[in-house]
Amino acid sequence: MSTDIQKLETELKLRGFSPLTVRNYTFFVDKFLKSTGKAGQELTEDDAKSYLGTLFEDKSKNTIMLAAASIKFFFKEILKKEVGNIRVPKKDRHLPEVLTKDEVKSLIDNAETRKSRLMVSLLYSSGLRVSEIVHLKPEDINFEENIGRVKKGKGSKDRVFTISESLSRDLQFYLKKRKDGQYLFSKEKPLTTRNVQKIVKNLRNKVGLNKKVTPHTLRHSFATHLLEAGVDIRKIQMLLGHSSLNTTQIYTHVSTDELKKIANPLDGL
Repeated sequence: MSTDIQKLETELKLRGFSPLTVRNYTFFVDKFLKSTGKAGQELTEDDAKSYLGTLFEDKSKNTIMLAAASIKFFFKEILKKEVGNIRVPKKDRHLPEVLTKDEVKSLIDNAETRKSRLMVSLLYSSGLRVSEIVHLKPEDINFEENIGRVKKGKGSKDRVFTISESLSRDLQFYLKKRKDGQYLFSKEKPLTTRNVQKIVKNLRNKVGLNKKVTPHTLRHSFATHLLEAGVDIRKIQMLLGHSSLNTTQIYTHVSTDELKKIANPLDGL
């Protein structure tokens, strides 16, 4: 690892960036440095533009945006150089896939093991990210009040989440039967997110849904169903851990219950 990459990694960690962000930023900057063959202080804004230009051949807009953010951070914070003239396409905005309540119930009912059923139920009941689910510990949940706390979620922020009464009882029964374990769904170390993703994917195939279904789909469904039930969007923002209300407002475009109630003008002719 080069000195510049080591400096970048240290700076990112000191600022509290997530391990995933540290990995992504160092990956793209390392690729950039190797493509130029230059030492850090020799690099220019044109070098950055030239490298990002090559990515348009086979990379998505989202990948290019991440690469640009990584390189901008490297220039500004490590090299102490400004690269304000770099412009890249805005991130693609796709409406998230959302399941109906019946589809969520079908996934839960078809889980092959108790643990799988509880994990899928918790993803939907809490709206947590899969990375947050696997790091939950039994002491993070207050079973008397049916609430829990995420410690150092995305952006290193703590927040409170809620779970249903029935799930709270099921989790308590599960923990009593298991007796030990550092984490809610594992013993000595967290499950991998890949493990949970495979469980959800297999369930989707078993049920025969034609939609793309991931753990994050259950989070989207949780938020959309709350909105359709009349829950204030600012409360949903807090439950999801969004720093900006603009991020949460995408669910106002996904929710269809109110749209279905509108009388179509053709029917009035």
